[in-house]
Amino acid sequence: MMDRQVRKGSVLYESRVHICMESRKQTAETLLSLSPAEVANLKDGINFFRNKTTGKEYILYKEKDHIKACKNLCKHQGGLFMKDIEELDGRSVKCTKHNWKLDVSTMKYTNPPGSFCQDELVVEMDENNGLSLVELNPPNPWDSDARAPEELAFGEVQITYLTHACMDLKLGDKRMVFDPWLTGPAFARGWWLLHEPPTDWLERLCKADLIYISHMHSDHLSYPTLKRLSQRRPDIPIYVGDTERPVFWNLDQSGIQLTNINVVPFGIWQQVDKSLRFMILMDGVHPEMDTCIIVEYKGHKILNTVDCTRPNGGRLPEKVALMMSDFAGGASGFPMTFSGGKFTEEWKAQFIKAERRKLLNYKAQLVKDLQPRIYCPFAGYFVESHPSDNKGIVEPPEGTKIYKDSWDFGPYLKILNSAVRDEIFLHSSWIKEYFTWAGFKNYNLVVRMIETDEDFSPFPGGYDYLVDFLDLSFPKERPSREHPYEEIRCRVNVIRYVVKNGLLWDDLYIGFQTRLQRDPDIYHHLFWNHFQIKLPLTPPNWRSFLMHCG
Repeated sequence: MMDRQVRKGSVLYESRVHICMESRKQTAETLLSLSPAEVANLKDGINFFRNKTTGKEYILYKEKDHIKACKNLCKHQGGLFMKDIEELDGRSVKCTKHNWKLDVSTMKYTNPPGSFCQDELVVEMDENNGLSLVELNPPNPWDSDARAPEELAFGEVQITYLTHACMDLKLGDKRMVFDPWLTGPAFARGWWLLHEPPTDWLERLCKADLIYISHMHSDHLSYPTLKRLSQRRPDIPIYVGDTERPVFWNLDQSGIQLTNINVVPFGIWQQVDKSLRFMILMDGVHPEMDTCIIVEYKGHKILNTVDCTRPNGGRLPEKVALMMSDFAGGASGFPMTFSGGKFTEEWKAQFIKAERRKLLNYKAQLVKDLQPRIYCPFAGYFVESHPSDNKGIVEPPEGTKIYKDSWDFGPYLKILNSAVRDEIFLHSSWIKEYFTWAGFKNYNLVVRMIETDEDFSPFPGGYDYLVDFLDLSFPKERPSREHPYEEIRCRVNVIRYVVKNGLLWDDLYIGFQTRLQRDPDIYHHLFWNHFQIKLPLTPPNWRSFLMHCG
């Protein structure tokens, strides 16, 4: 661990943030890239590809919208596979050396049965629907320095659910806490905790030997919670992964004093003591921000996949003692905040029902494949609750103590509302200043932004303006050229708070603070990805802006 200044991107991590480095950190290598046209031409079933530069061969298996991939290399003696014409299911390939057969839909060898499983490659889609095959090296980093499980005494390991994704782990004489969101809202008061945490939650946090925070979403990185903790124990060790966008990118602006934040590389064991270690892994779909963790105590592994869509590219340890994962989904404004066209209430209800079924099926298959001794679903325990949104919680489970009467709206609304009358917004030129700072352009999309009251009606005296992202202009009317169009209605206190502080648009989108219409009905990934992940790490220089306005 190095106690020094380290620059990550354009933000300076001072001596309070440590980078833990070792030589064999996990890396990712791109093996093959396909253009959007090549991806569109993939046929259902087996597809063969060759990297013309390296000469190496690959197999892609497509089933509806899902794609699996592997090297075209038999594990037996390295022979190439060809399509198995004897199999009518269209899922099998046969090795040209010794006729070994692989079911590419499961990545399991069927001849001889029970022999091997083929190593899957990470499939990454880009914003234009191009595709890359990525290999993680090492693919199973938890196998380094493998340890046999030791016998445990009764009560030596205890796992306590606190609320949402926050778990308290007692491992021998050490305590570890995951993702402490225990007070206040998430996503600019869009989410509130469903369950009442234990009354001693702050004491529990203060007694922890270390805290793991998986990613920067505010239902996992809770600044209201960390503020309370920092007042009692600012030097508590906090560990995060070395993601492209730093988890604590907004720490300085938050004003919270935490002096022992440790940024660790992926796939490296972090030794706590002789019996306890942990390893942080990246998500294969959102490696720039999402992580998961493996904790090992006396050879017994605990896997927490948190919110990862495809943790470690889909390669995870099997038969762990305990596996935890989210199960509810819901971290999106889609389709709940959309209107117009197909977005009727009936369509939304059917879509959400189908998505939940798919998510539960995926989680069930993951558990079936990994075969943990115990599975614990968690996260998703929040409620959309604000005087403007809340319809109340009806008929909670018997004996459940919830936050129905305990939400403390006042302080958080005061913070948001203070931004509405900020001097910045007396000058209409803030619009150009903000979007120039944001840096998104050269994209054919016109967006109409409308500031609203709490009920999404136009805010009296609020701004209603167009942004043409093709040339980053601000026209009075929509341009005459053909262009996609989105209308975004935003609650004025939230959008101005986000603009003033240079925050990510997750507070708007995931926090249900917008109402959206789009024509045509196309998801503009480049646009939303930029404003949700890729905004500059330092906020706009409003002081300089006001000086020039004056």
